[in-house]
Amino acid sequence: MTRRTLLGAAAVYPCWIEPRWLDLTRRRVRLGRTAPAGSIRVLHLSDLHASFFVPLSMVEAAIRLGLSQTPDIICLTGDFISNRTDPPAAADYARVLRRLSAAAPTFAVVGNHDGGSWAAAQHGDADHRLVDRILEESGIALLHNRPHPVEIRGRSITLAGVGDYWSGEADPHRALRAVDASGPVLLLAHNPDTKEICRRYTWDLMLSGHTHGGQVVLPWYGAPYSTVEDTRYLQGLKPWGARQIQVSRGVGNLLGVRFNCRPEVSLLELA
Repeated sequence: MTRRTLLGAAAVYPCWIEPRWLDLTRRRVRLGRTAPAGSIRVLHLSDLHASFFVPLSMVEAAIRLGLSQTPDIICLTGDFISNRTDPPAAADYARVLRRLSAAAPTFAVVGNHDGGSWAAAQHGDADHRLVDRILEESGIALLHNRPHPVEIRGRSITLAGVGDYWSGEADPHRALRAVDASGPVLLLAHNPDTKEICRRYTWDLMLSGHTHGGQVVLPWYGAPYSTVEDTRYLQGLKPWGARQIQVSRGVGNLLGVRFNCRPEVSLLELA
């Protein structure tokens, strides 16, 4: 085997195999402050990044895998697109996402790539109107700095969402000041660093993405590149004081590469 063949084989896995190798993770979450009377199944998807590197067929595969778990509620935590140069057609994207809202109540927040001041500085869209329209056509409720109470099989739970932290659009006061604290409160925030500005408000579990789990994780070293200040929250379910934060590794990626960090579809059972 020649050196060129070895190098080619080494490139196949992180560029063609792992980015498409979806990992279904299941976690049971015990809410410390309050708990629902019985379990609630939450499907958490993040960082779809529909683009040249992440075709809609892969987004569809993640949705099929998630819906196979029969969730009661679905939460999407931002970065639906990568940039404004290669998003899928809005109608096609809405058709794919509509499968979620047809199966269960579906809620979303936007991420830094979806539009806003950060995206504009990176030659992206100065607002997230495109993603807003896709979500509206999909029947998905956008929780942009607002709460939304829901009832699931007679049990009450509050979902609240904040705008993107990097874009300066996160407003926890608007999202959380009026929540019903007698039941569980789930906070959707694209970037887990948002937790700091939400500290003084009531919530039990934050669902986030943004990190891609590091996207490339080297053995014995870890992730050489992190997009968060608090690197304890790169992936997985972890405590933050009496509260908990679930950070998804995301479905998509940037530039088509993943290593030792498979794309993730998360099913959380709140108990």
